[in-house]
Amino acid sequence: MKNPLLALFDGIYLACIWVAGLSIFVMSLIIPIGVFARYVLGFGAAWPEPIAILLMVIFTFVGAAAAYRAGAHIAVAMITDRMPGGMQNLCRIAVNLLMLVVSLFMLVYGSKLSLETMGQTITALPWLPVGVTYMPVPIGGFLTLLFVLETLMFGPQHDRAIIRFDHQVEEAGA
Repeated sequence: MKNPLLALFDGIYLACIWVAGLSIFVMSLIIPIGVFARYVLGFGAAWPEPIAILLMVIFTFVGAAAAYRAGAHIAVAMITDRMPGGMQNLCRIAVNLLMLVVSLFMLVYGSKLSLETMGQTITALPWLPVGVTYMPVPIGGFLTLLFVLETLMFGPQHDRAIIRFDHQVEEAGA
């Protein structure tokens, strides 16, 4: 039987993948619109660039949380691979605890930054508060924090079928 918390984290992970994927997809549609307007129609639309940048920030922070859970971040393991098993486990725990600190920093200070800039607007998008553009930072920090806590409680999840996308049915008890 599948752990209900793991099922919840699986749902959050899939939501992260979809949000990041849709962000990059929409961004890839918006950029050509801006180029077409500037070079074919002869006027520069003000909105494509800031919207594309916001979507890239969303992709970066939400995608980074998903990449953490999938174990897909770049890691230099040359030294840790040569350590004895006990030292490797200590390094793994230290990395997760440091990620916990980084996630909390992003959550706390990203929230403060978002709230403090909520009264400002972007010149090209006067309807969009600056604080909204900073919201992916605390959201990404929160999502990463959830996945760090999951890793500390249940161990790494990157070998599970939902992460590998090989669509194999997991064995009972996984």
